[in-house]
Amino acid sequence: MKKQMEGIASIALLPSGSISGHFITLPDSVCYGLHGTELACERECSRGEDYRLIKLTIIDYCSKKERVVVVECKGHDAARFHNIDHAHGWETDVVGMVEQKHGKHKISVSFECETLKAEKAAEEHIKRFMPNLDGVDAVVNVGHMSIVGLDFESEDESN
Repeated sequence: MKKQMEGIASIALLPSGSISGHFITLPDSVCYGLHGTELACERECSRGEDYRLIKLTIIDYCSKKERVVVVECKGHDAARFHNIDHAHGWETDVVGMVEQKHGKHKISVSFECETLKAEKAAEEHIKRFMPNLDGVDAVVNVGHMSIVGLDFESEDESN
C-alpha cells in the first residue's frame, strides 16, 4: 500500500514563473520543502495560456533527500496542480521525465488553492512563513495538498 500524506501547502508563485514553498502534513506537522520550475514548451500548446508543466522537487528537510515529479499547473496564479500522465507536444526530455516512474514508486501530487494572497497579504505571509523570499514580489497560494507514494527511505528511486 502506498503511503498517503494529506496536509496544507503554502506556495509562492515567483515573477520568473517558478514556485517555492512548503507542505505540512496533518496531523503530525512534518514539513517538506517544495521548489518548482516551469518547463518550456517546444511548440504551441492547445490547453490554454494558463496551462503549464512544472518540474516539482519535494525536499525532506531531515534527510536532505529530494524527489522530483512533473505536474500540470492550471490557473494563472498556480492555483491548481496535479500529476500528468502524458506530455505530448513537449520536448523529448520532458516527455521522458513524465513517463519515468521514479524507480518502482510513482509519486502522485494534488494541490488545490483555497486562499490566494496578493500584495500586502502576500508580503506579510512571506515575511512570516517564507523569510528567505522576503522582498520578492510574489502571490501566495494556500490550500490542501495530497502526496501519494513519496518514499525517502527507498534508495531505488532516482532524483
